[in-house]
Amino acid sequence: MFAAIHLIRLRNAPWLGFLYGLISYALFNYWLGIFYPPAIVIIPSLYAAYFFVLFPLLKGADMLFPKYGFLVQSFIWIGYEYFRTKGFLGYPYGIMGYSQYAYPLLIRVAAVTGVWGVSFLLVYPSALIGRIFRDGYRKAGPALRNFAVPSAFWAVLMCMALVYGAVTSGDYSGCRTVRLALIQQNIDPWQGGTATYRESLDRLTRQSTASLAERPDMVVWSETSFVPSVDWHRRYRTDADYYKLVKELLDFMKQQEIPYVIGNNEGVLGYDEYGRQVRQDYNSALLFQNGDITDVYRKIHLVPFTEHFPYKKQLPFIYDFLVSWDTHFWRHGTEYTVFDAAGVKFSTPICFEDSFSDISRGFVRNGAQMIVNLSNDGWAFSVPSEMQHMAMAVFRACENRRTVVRSTNSGMTCVIEPSGRILSMAEPFKELYMVYDAPVYDDTTTIYTKYGDWFAVLCSMLAAAFVSAGIFMAVFRRCRHAE
Repeated sequence: MFAAIHLIRLRNAPWLGFLYGLISYALFNYWLGIFYPPAIVIIPSLYAAYFFVLFPLLKGADMLFPKYGFLVQSFIWIGYEYFRTKGFLGYPYGIMGYSQYAYPLLIRVAAVTGVWGVSFLLVYPSALIGRIFRDGYRKAGPALRNFAVPSAFWAVLMCMALVYGAVTSGDYSGCRTVRLALIQQNIDPWQGGTATYRESLDRLTRQSTASLAERPDMVVWSETSFVPSVDWHRRYRTDADYYKLVKELLDFMKQQEIPYVIGNNEGVLGYDEYGRQVRQDYNSALLFQNGDITDVYRKIHLVPFTEHFPYKKQLPFIYDFLVSWDTHFWRHGTEYTVFDAAGVKFSTPICFEDSFSDISRGFVRNGAQMIVNLSNDGWAFSVPSEMQHMAMAVFRACENRRTVVRSTNSGMTCVIEPSGRILSMAEPFKELYMVYDAPVYDDTTTIYTKYGDWFAVLCSMLAAAFVSAGIFMAVFRRCRHAE
Protein backbone atom coordinates (compact mmCIF):
# COMPACT_ATOMS: atom_id res chain seq x y z
CA MET A 1 0.00 0.00 0.00
CA PHE A 2 2.75 2.47 0.93
CA ALA A 3 4.66 1.64 -2.26
CA ALA A 4 1.51 2.29 -4.31
CA ILE A 5 0.90 5.62 -2.56
CA HIS A 6 4.25 6.87 -3.87
CA LEU A 7 3.14 6.14 -7.44
CA ILE A 8 -0.38 7.57 -7.46
CA ARG A 9 -1.27 11.20 -8.03
CA LEU A 10 -2.75 13.31 -5.24
CA ARG A 11 -5.97 13.93 -7.15
CA ASN A 12 -6.52 10.18 -7.50
CA ALA A 13 -5.66 9.34 -3.89
CA PRO A 14 -9.17 9.77 -2.40
CA TRP A 15 -10.87 7.41 -4.83
CA LEU A 16 -8.12 4.80 -4.73
CA GLY A 17 -8.28 4.99 -0.94
CA PHE A 18 -12.05 4.56 -1.10
CA LEU A 19 -11.66 1.45 -3.24
CA TYR A 20 -8.90 0.04 -1.03
CA GLY A 21 -10.92 0.50 2.17
CA LEU A 22 -14.07 -0.97 0.63
CA ILE A 23 -12.42 -4.12 -0.74
CA SER A 24 -10.01 -4.81 2.13
CA TYR A 25 -12.67 -4.64 4.84
CA ALA A 26 -15.22 -6.60 2.82
CA LEU A 27 -12.62 -9.40 2.56
CA PHE A 28 -11.28 -9.12 6.10
CA ASN A 29 -14.72 -9.02 7.75
CA TYR A 30 -16.63 -11.22 5.31
CA TRP A 31 -18.38 -12.90 8.26
CA LEU A 32 -20.32 -9.69 8.94
CA GLY A 33 -22.73 -10.85 6.26
CA ILE A 34 -23.65 -13.77 8.52
CA PHE A 35 -23.77 -11.68 11.67
CA TYR A 36 -26.01 -8.94 10.33
CA PRO A 37 -26.45 -8.55 6.55
CA PRO A 38 -26.60 -4.72 6.59
CA ALA A 39 -23.24 -4.72 8.44
CA ILE A 40 -21.36 -6.13 5.43
CA VAL A 41 -22.44 -2.95 3.64
CA ILE A 42 -22.07 -0.52 6.55
CA ILE A 43 -18.57 -1.45 7.79
CA PRO A 44 -16.74 -1.63 4.42
CA SER A 45 -18.48 1.59 3.34
CA LEU A 46 -17.40 3.26 6.58
CA TYR A 47 -13.78 2.26 6.01
CA ALA A 48 -13.98 3.30 2.40
CA ALA A 49 -14.87 6.76 3.72
CA TYR A 50 -11.97 6.65 6.19
CA PHE A 51 -9.46 5.72 3.50
CA PHE A 52 -10.95 8.38 1.21
CA VAL A 53 -9.40 10.84 3.69
CA LEU A 54 -6.42 8.74 4.80
CA PHE A 55 -4.84 8.14 1.37
CA PRO A 56 -4.54 11.88 0.54
CA LEU A 57 -2.98 12.45 3.98
CA LEU A 58 -0.42 9.67 3.40
CA LYS A 59 0.26 10.95 -0.11
CA GLY A 60 0.57 14.51 1.21
CA ALA A 61 3.15 13.40 3.78
CA ASP A 62 5.12 11.77 0.99
CA MET A 63 5.05 14.99 -1.07
CA LEU A 64 5.66 17.44 1.77
CA PHE A 65 8.56 15.49 3.25
CA PRO A 66 10.42 13.85 0.35
CA LYS A 67 13.16 12.42 2.56
CA TYR A 68 11.43 11.44 5.81
CA GLY A 69 7.79 11.25 4.77
CA PHE A 70 7.70 7.60 5.86
CA LEU A 71 8.04 8.70 9.49
CA VAL A 72 5.16 11.16 9.18
CA GLN A 73 3.10 8.48 7.43
CA SER A 74 3.70 6.17 10.40
CA PHE A 75 2.44 8.83 12.82
CA ILE A 76 -0.61 9.42 10.62
CA TRP A 77 -1.40 5.71 10.53
CA ILE A 78 -1.28 5.33 14.32
CA GLY A 79 -3.49 8.39 14.70
CA TYR A 80 -5.96 6.87 12.25
CA GLU A 81 -6.00 3.54 14.11
CA TYR A 82 -6.57 5.31 17.42
CA PHE A 83 -9.37 7.65 16.40
CA ARG A 84 -11.32 5.00 14.52
CA THR A 85 -11.84 3.14 17.81
CA LYS A 86 -13.57 6.14 19.37
CA GLY A 87 -17.19 7.24 19.47
CA PHE A 88 -20.37 5.56 18.31
CA LEU A 89 -18.70 4.10 15.20
CA GLY A 90 -15.63 2.82 17.07
CA TYR A 91 -14.51 -0.48 15.54
CA PRO A 92 -11.10 -1.95 16.48
CA TYR A 93 -11.01 -4.92 14.10
CA GLY A 94 -8.08 -4.64 11.71
CA ILE A 95 -5.62 -2.70 13.89
CA MET A 96 -2.20 -3.79 12.66
CA GLY A 97 -0.75 -4.69 16.05
CA TYR A 98 -3.38 -7.36 16.68
CA SER A 99 -1.87 -9.51 13.94
CA GLN A 100 1.03 -10.30 16.31
CA TYR A 101 -1.09 -11.81 19.10
CA ALA A 102 0.74 -15.16 18.81
CA TYR A 103 4.14 -13.60 19.69
CA PRO A 104 4.11 -12.74 23.43
CA LEU A 105 7.77 -11.72 23.40
CA LEU A 106 6.94 -8.86 21.04
CA ILE A 107 3.51 -7.77 22.24
CA ARG A 108 4.44 -7.39 25.93
CA VAL A 109 5.55 -3.86 25.05
CA ALA A 110 1.80 -3.12 25.02
CA ALA A 111 2.16 -2.78 28.81
CA VAL A 112 3.91 0.52 28.00
CA THR A 113 2.39 1.73 24.74
CA GLY A 114 -0.80 -0.24 24.34
CA VAL A 115 -1.41 -2.05 21.07
CA TRP A 116 -0.38 1.15 19.27
CA GLY A 117 3.31 0.55 19.95
CA VAL A 118 3.13 -2.85 18.28
CA SER A 119 1.32 -1.29 15.32
CA PHE A 120 4.09 1.30 15.02
CA LEU A 121 6.73 -1.45 14.88
CA LEU A 122 4.86 -2.90 11.89
CA VAL A 123 3.80 0.25 10.06
CA TYR A 124 7.14 2.08 10.25
CA PRO A 125 9.14 -0.53 8.25
CA SER A 126 6.23 -0.85 5.78
CA ALA A 127 6.30 2.89 5.12
CA LEU A 128 10.11 2.85 4.99
CA ILE A 129 10.27 0.01 2.46
CA GLY A 130 7.62 1.78 0.40
CA ARG A 131 9.87 4.85 0.37
CA ILE A 132 12.92 2.77 -0.60
CA PHE A 133 11.04 1.46 -3.64
CA ARG A 134 9.80 4.91 -4.54
CA ASP A 135 12.04 5.19 -7.62
CA GLY A 136 11.50 1.59 -8.72
CA TYR A 137 12.79 -1.82 -7.76
CA ARG A 138 16.05 -1.50 -9.74
CA LYS A 139 17.10 1.47 -7.64
CA ALA A 140 16.07 -0.11 -4.35
CA GLY A 141 19.64 -1.21 -3.58
CA PRO A 142 21.21 2.28 -3.72
CA ALA A 143 18.18 3.72 -1.95
CA LEU A 144 18.57 1.24 0.87
CA ARG A 145 22.05 2.60 1.60
CA ASN A 146 20.59 6.07 1.93
CA PHE A 147 18.16 4.82 4.56
CA ALA A 148 20.64 2.98 6.76
CA VAL A 149 19.99 5.27 9.74
CA PRO A 150 16.16 5.01 9.66
CA SER A 151 16.52 1.23 9.24
CA ALA A 152 18.87 1.06 12.21
CA PHE A 153 16.43 3.19 14.22
CA TRP A 154 13.68 0.64 13.62
CA ALA A 155 16.04 -2.23 14.47
CA VAL A 156 16.87 -0.57 17.79
CA LEU A 157 13.17 -0.08 18.59
CA MET A 158 12.43 -3.71 17.76
CA CYS A 159 15.33 -4.93 19.91
CA MET A 160 14.17 -2.76 22.80
CA ALA A 161 10.66 -4.21 22.50
CA LEU A 162 11.98 -7.77 22.44
CA VAL A 163 14.31 -7.18 25.39
CA TYR A 164 11.42 -5.67 27.34
CA GLY A 165 9.33 -8.70 26.45
CA ALA A 166 12.03 -11.06 27.67
CA VAL A 167 12.59 -9.15 30.94
CA THR A 168 8.86 -8.98 31.73
CA SER A 169 7.97 -12.53 30.69
CA GLY A 170 7.18 -13.31 34.33
CA ASP A 171 6.80 -16.56 36.22
CA TYR A 172 3.19 -16.86 37.34
CA SER A 173 3.44 -20.45 38.53
CA GLY A 174 3.82 -19.21 42.12
CA CYS A 175 0.68 -17.06 42.01
CA ARG A 176 -2.44 -18.07 43.81
CA THR A 177 -5.06 -19.40 41.45
CA VAL A 178 -8.81 -19.58 41.10
CA ARG A 179 -10.25 -22.70 39.49
CA LEU A 180 -12.81 -21.68 36.88
CA ALA A 181 -15.22 -23.86 34.95
CA LEU A 182 -15.92 -22.25 31.57
CA ILE A 183 -19.06 -23.57 29.89
CA GLN A 184 -19.29 -23.62 26.08
CA GLN A 185 -22.81 -24.72 25.11
CA ASN A 186 -22.34 -24.31 21.33
CA ILE A 187 -25.81 -23.05 20.52
CA ASP A 188 -26.92 -19.54 19.66
CA PRO A 189 -29.73 -18.98 22.16
CA TRP A 190 -31.14 -16.07 20.16
CA GLN A 191 -32.09 -18.32 17.24
CA GLY A 192 -35.33 -20.24 17.57
CA GLY A 193 -37.29 -18.81 20.49
CA THR A 194 -38.45 -20.78 23.54
CA ALA A 195 -37.37 -24.17 22.22
CA THR A 196 -33.82 -22.91 21.71
CA TYR A 197 -33.79 -21.24 25.13
CA ARG A 198 -34.77 -24.59 26.60
CA GLU A 199 -32.03 -26.45 24.70
CA SER A 200 -29.44 -23.86 25.70
CA LEU A 201 -30.37 -24.14 29.38
CA ASP A 202 -30.23 -27.93 29.21
CA ARG A 203 -26.73 -27.84 27.74
CA LEU A 204 -25.53 -25.24 30.24
CA THR A 205 -26.78 -27.13 33.28
CA ARG A 206 -25.54 -30.45 31.90
CA GLN A 207 -22.01 -29.19 31.29
CA SER A 208 -21.96 -27.22 34.55
CA THR A 209 -22.98 -30.30 36.56
CA ALA A 210 -20.31 -32.37 34.80
CA SER A 211 -17.66 -29.75 35.57
CA LEU A 212 -18.37 -29.92 39.32
CA ALA A 213 -16.51 -33.22 39.47
CA GLU A 214 -13.30 -31.20 39.07
CA ARG A 215 -14.21 -28.98 42.05
CA PRO A 216 -14.12 -25.51 40.48
CA ASP A 217 -14.30 -22.37 42.61
CA MET A 218 -16.71 -20.70 40.17
CA VAL A 219 -18.65 -21.49 37.00
CA VAL A 220 -18.84 -19.00 34.12
CA TRP A 221 -21.40 -19.03 31.28
CA SER A 222 -21.21 -16.96 28.09
CA GLU A 223 -22.89 -13.76 26.90
CA THR A 224 -26.73 -13.95 27.03
CA SER A 225 -26.34 -17.69 27.57
CA PHE A 226 -29.78 -17.48 29.20
CA VAL A 227 -31.99 -15.09 27.23
CA PRO A 228 -35.25 -14.64 29.22
CA SER A 229 -34.70 -11.91 31.79
CA VAL A 230 -34.28 -13.61 35.16
CA ASP A 231 -35.24 -10.72 37.40
CA TRP A 232 -38.05 -9.45 35.17
CA HIS A 233 -39.92 -12.74 34.81
CA ARG A 234 -39.64 -13.71 38.46
CA ARG A 235 -41.12 -10.30 39.34
CA TYR A 236 -43.77 -9.74 36.68
CA ARG A 237 -44.33 -13.14 34.97
CA THR A 238 -45.45 -11.53 31.70
CA ASP A 239 -44.78 -14.73 29.74
CA ALA A 240 -45.70 -18.13 31.16
CA ASP A 241 -43.14 -20.09 29.11
CA TYR A 242 -40.33 -17.72 30.02
CA TYR A 243 -41.30 -17.84 33.68
CA LYS A 244 -41.07 -21.65 33.65
CA LEU A 245 -37.53 -21.43 32.25
CA VAL A 246 -36.55 -18.76 34.78
CA LYS A 247 -37.95 -20.85 37.64
CA GLU A 248 -36.00 -23.87 36.42
CA LEU A 249 -32.82 -21.79 36.30
CA LEU A 250 -33.41 -20.40 39.79
CA ASP A 251 -34.11 -23.87 41.17
CA PHE A 252 -30.81 -25.04 39.66
CA MET A 253 -28.93 -22.10 41.17
CA LYS A 254 -30.37 -22.78 44.64
CA GLN A 255 -28.70 -26.19 44.53
CA GLN A 256 -25.25 -24.75 43.75
CA GLU A 257 -22.67 -24.26 46.47
CA ILE A 258 -20.29 -22.13 44.39
CA PRO A 259 -20.77 -18.80 42.55
CA TYR A 260 -22.03 -18.69 38.96
CA VAL A 261 -21.57 -15.86 36.47
CA ILE A 262 -24.10 -15.93 33.63
CA GLY A 263 -24.92 -13.68 30.69
CA ASN A 264 -28.53 -12.51 30.58
CA ASN A 265 -30.84 -10.16 28.70
CA GLU A 266 -31.76 -8.22 31.81
CA GLY A 267 -35.07 -6.36 31.85
CA VAL A 268 -35.84 -3.59 34.36
CA LEU A 269 -38.76 -1.20 34.77
CA GLY A 270 -37.89 2.32 33.62
CA TYR A 271 -39.24 5.37 31.81
CA ASP A 272 -39.12 6.35 28.14
CA GLU A 273 -38.60 9.86 26.75
CA TYR A 274 -42.32 10.59 27.24
CA GLY A 275 -42.31 9.63 30.93
CA ARG A 276 -44.15 6.36 30.39
CA GLN A 277 -43.20 3.25 32.36
CA VAL A 278 -41.61 0.72 30.00
CA ARG A 279 -39.32 -2.27 30.17
CA GLN A 280 -35.69 -1.39 29.51
CA ASP A 281 -33.23 -4.12 28.51
CA TYR A 282 -29.52 -4.41 29.29
CA ASN A 283 -26.94 -6.89 28.04
CA SER A 284 -25.82 -8.00 31.48
CA ALA A 285 -23.67 -10.37 33.51
CA LEU A 286 -25.31 -11.67 36.68
CA LEU A 287 -23.43 -13.03 39.69
CA PHE A 288 -25.29 -15.79 41.53
CA GLN A 289 -24.20 -16.67 45.06
CA ASN A 290 -26.18 -18.92 47.38
CA GLY A 291 -28.91 -19.20 44.78
CA ASP A 292 -29.61 -15.50 44.32
CA ILE A 293 -28.35 -12.56 42.25
CA THR A 294 -25.88 -10.60 44.37
CA ASP A 295 -24.38 -8.25 41.75
CA VAL A 296 -24.89 -7.16 38.14
CA TYR A 297 -22.74 -5.66 35.39
CA ARG A 298 -24.47 -3.94 32.47
CA LYS A 299 -22.64 -3.63 29.17
CA ILE A 300 -21.21 -0.14 28.73
CA HIS A 301 -20.04 -0.15 25.09
CA LEU A 302 -22.77 -1.47 22.82
CA VAL A 303 -22.27 -2.63 19.24
CA PRO A 304 -23.29 0.20 16.87
CA PHE A 305 -26.40 -0.38 14.75
CA THR A 306 -27.02 -3.93 16.04
CA GLU A 307 -27.32 -3.16 19.77
CA HIS A 308 -27.54 0.60 19.89
CA PHE A 309 -28.48 3.54 17.65
CA PRO A 310 -28.60 6.91 19.44
CA TYR A 311 -29.82 8.97 16.46
CA LYS A 312 -33.47 7.93 16.30
CA LYS A 313 -34.69 11.54 16.15
CA GLN A 314 -31.98 12.83 13.82
CA LEU A 315 -32.00 9.85 11.41
CA PRO A 316 -35.42 8.19 11.76
CA PHE A 317 -35.19 6.44 8.38
CA ILE A 318 -32.05 4.56 9.49
CA TYR A 319 -33.66 3.70 12.82
CA ASP A 320 -36.77 2.36 11.06
CA PHE A 321 -34.58 0.33 8.70
CA LEU A 322 -32.74 -1.24 11.63
CA VAL A 323 -36.02 -2.05 13.37
CA SER A 324 -37.25 -3.72 10.17
CA TRP A 325 -34.27 -6.08 10.46
CA ASP A 326 -35.48 -7.10 13.94
CA THR A 327 -32.64 -5.29 15.69
CA HIS A 328 -32.65 -5.74 19.48
CA PHE A 329 -31.66 -2.42 21.07
CA TRP A 330 -30.21 -2.29 24.59
CA ARG A 331 -29.61 0.45 27.11
CA HIS A 332 -26.11 1.54 28.09
CA GLY A 333 -24.68 0.50 31.43
CA THR A 334 -22.71 3.16 33.30
CA GLU A 335 -20.69 1.42 36.04
CA TYR A 336 -17.33 -0.38 35.80
CA THR A 337 -18.56 -3.14 38.09
CA VAL A 338 -16.00 -5.25 39.95
CA PHE A 339 -17.39 -8.55 41.25
CA ASP A 340 -16.01 -10.17 44.39
CA ALA A 341 -16.49 -13.95 44.53
CA ALA A 342 -14.46 -17.13 44.97
CA GLY A 343 -11.69 -15.10 46.57
CA VAL A 344 -10.99 -12.93 43.53
CA LYS A 345 -12.06 -9.49 42.33
CA PHE A 346 -12.92 -9.59 38.64
CA SER A 347 -14.82 -7.71 35.95
CA THR A 348 -16.77 -9.01 32.99
CA PRO A 349 -16.51 -7.03 29.74
CA ILE A 350 -19.19 -8.46 27.48
CA CYS A 351 -18.29 -9.68 23.98
CA PHE A 352 -17.31 -6.66 21.82
CA GLU A 353 -16.05 -4.80 24.89
CA ASP A 354 -12.82 -6.80 25.26
CA SER A 355 -11.69 -5.40 21.92
CA PHE A 356 -11.42 -1.89 23.43
CA SER A 357 -8.30 -1.14 25.47
CA ASP A 358 -9.83 1.59 27.61
CA ILE A 359 -12.68 -0.58 28.91
CA SER A 360 -10.50 -3.30 30.42
CA ARG A 361 -8.14 -0.59 31.67
CA GLY A 362 -11.09 1.04 33.44
CA PHE A 363 -11.97 -2.22 35.18
CA VAL A 364 -8.39 -2.75 36.34
CA ARG A 365 -8.12 0.81 37.62
CA ASN A 366 -11.35 0.13 39.52
CA GLY A 367 -9.73 -2.82 41.31
CA ALA A 368 -10.23 -5.85 39.07
CA GLN A 369 -7.59 -8.54 39.60
CA MET A 370 -8.81 -10.54 36.61
CA ILE A 371 -10.75 -9.90 33.39
CA VAL A 372 -13.47 -12.47 32.64
CA ASN A 373 -14.95 -11.89 29.19
CA LEU A 374 -18.35 -13.35 28.25
CA SER A 375 -18.79 -13.65 24.46
CA ASN A 376 -21.13 -15.09 21.87
CA ASP A 377 -19.57 -15.30 18.40
CA GLY A 378 -21.51 -18.45 17.52
CA TRP A 379 -23.59 -16.60 14.91
CA ALA A 380 -20.53 -16.28 12.65
CA PHE A 381 -20.04 -20.02 12.04
CA SER A 382 -16.48 -18.88 11.41
CA VAL A 383 -13.26 -19.73 13.23
CA PRO A 384 -11.46 -16.73 11.62
CA SER A 385 -14.09 -14.40 13.10
CA GLU A 386 -13.64 -15.91 16.54
CA MET A 387 -9.85 -15.84 16.26
CA GLN A 388 -9.87 -12.17 15.24
CA HIS A 389 -11.88 -11.41 18.36
CA MET A 390 -9.64 -13.49 20.64
CA ALA A 391 -6.47 -11.89 19.22
CA MET A 392 -7.59 -8.54 20.59
CA ALA A 393 -8.30 -10.01 24.03
CA VAL A 394 -4.67 -11.19 24.24
CA PHE A 395 -3.58 -7.55 24.30
CA ARG A 396 -5.85 -6.75 27.23
CA ALA A 397 -3.78 -9.21 29.28
CA CYS A 398 -0.48 -7.64 28.17
CA GLU A 399 -1.60 -4.04 28.58
CA ASN A 400 -2.74 -4.43 32.19
CA ARG A 401 -0.69 -7.49 33.20
CA ARG A 402 -3.80 -9.32 34.35
CA THR A 403 -5.11 -12.76 33.50
CA VAL A 404 -7.85 -12.68 30.87
CA VAL A 405 -10.41 -15.48 30.81
CA ARG A 406 -12.86 -15.90 27.92
CA SER A 407 -16.03 -17.94 28.39
CA THR A 408 -17.73 -18.13 25.00
CA ASN A 409 -20.74 -19.69 23.39
CA SER A 410 -18.76 -21.58 20.74
CA GLY A 411 -15.15 -20.26 20.71
CA MET A 412 -12.61 -19.14 21.48
CA THR A 413 -12.93 -20.20 25.12
CA CYS A 414 -9.49 -19.77 26.66
CA VAL A 415 -7.28 -18.54 29.50
CA ILE A 416 -4.59 -15.92 28.74
CA GLU A 417 -1.69 -15.34 31.12
CA PRO A 418 -0.74 -11.75 32.13
CA SER A 419 2.30 -12.14 29.85
CA GLY A 420 0.05 -12.64 26.80
CA ARG A 421 0.64 -16.37 26.55
CA ILE A 422 -2.47 -18.44 25.79
CA LEU A 423 -2.50 -21.13 28.49
CA SER A 424 -5.44 -23.23 27.38
CA MET A 425 -8.01 -23.11 24.60
CA ALA A 426 -11.12 -25.20 24.06
CA GLU A 427 -12.03 -26.68 20.70
CA PRO A 428 -14.42 -24.29 18.88
CA PHE A 429 -17.96 -25.21 17.84
CA LYS A 430 -18.25 -28.05 20.31
CA GLU A 431 -20.40 -28.45 23.42
CA LEU A 432 -18.00 -28.81 26.37
CA TYR A 433 -16.67 -27.41 29.60
CA MET A 434 -13.11 -26.40 30.42
CA VAL A 435 -11.72 -26.22 33.95
CA TYR A 436 -8.51 -24.29 34.52
CA ASP A 437 -6.58 -22.90 37.47
CA ALA A 438 -6.25 -19.29 36.36
CA PRO A 439 -3.44 -17.25 38.00
CA VAL A 440 -4.51 -14.24 40.03
CA TYR A 441 -1.84 -11.56 39.57
CA ASP A 442 -2.15 -7.94 40.63
CA ASP A 443 1.33 -7.09 41.87
CA THR A 444 2.09 -4.63 39.06
CA THR A 445 0.37 -1.55 37.70
CA THR A 446 1.62 -1.04 34.15
CA ILE A 447 2.44 2.24 32.45
CA TYR A 448 -0.49 1.61 30.12
CA THR A 449 -2.90 1.08 33.03
CA LYS A 450 -1.70 4.35 34.59
CA TYR A 451 -1.56 6.57 31.52
CA GLY A 452 -3.69 4.85 28.88
CA ASP A 453 -3.29 5.66 25.19
CA TRP A 454 -0.51 8.22 25.62
CA PHE A 455 1.51 6.76 22.74
CA ALA A 456 -1.38 6.94 20.28
CA VAL A 457 -2.17 10.51 21.38
CA LEU A 458 1.49 11.48 20.98
CA CYS A 459 1.62 10.02 17.46
CA SER A 460 -1.60 11.85 16.57
CA MET A 461 -0.19 15.16 17.81
CA LEU A 462 3.06 14.63 15.92
CA ALA A 463 1.14 13.79 12.75
CA ALA A 464 -0.96 16.94 13.06
CA ALA A 465 2.12 19.07 13.81
CA PHE A 466 4.17 17.72 10.89
CA VAL A 467 1.35 17.96 8.35
CA SER A 468 0.50 21.49 9.48
CA ALA A 469 4.14 22.56 9.36
CA GLY A 470 4.60 20.93 5.97
CA ILE A 471 1.61 22.72 4.49
CA PHE A 472 2.75 26.03 5.98
CA MET A 473 6.25 25.64 4.55
CA ALA A 474 4.90 24.61 1.14
CA VAL A 475 2.64 27.69 1.01
CA PHE A 476 5.48 29.88 2.25
CA ARG A 477 7.87 28.61 -0.43
CA ARG A 478 5.25 29.08 -3.14
CA CYS A 479 4.63 32.66 -2.01
CA ARG A 480 8.35 33.43 -2.03
CA HIS A 481 8.71 31.89 -5.45
CA ALA A 482 5.80 34.02 -6.73
CA GLU A 483 7.57 37.15 -5.50
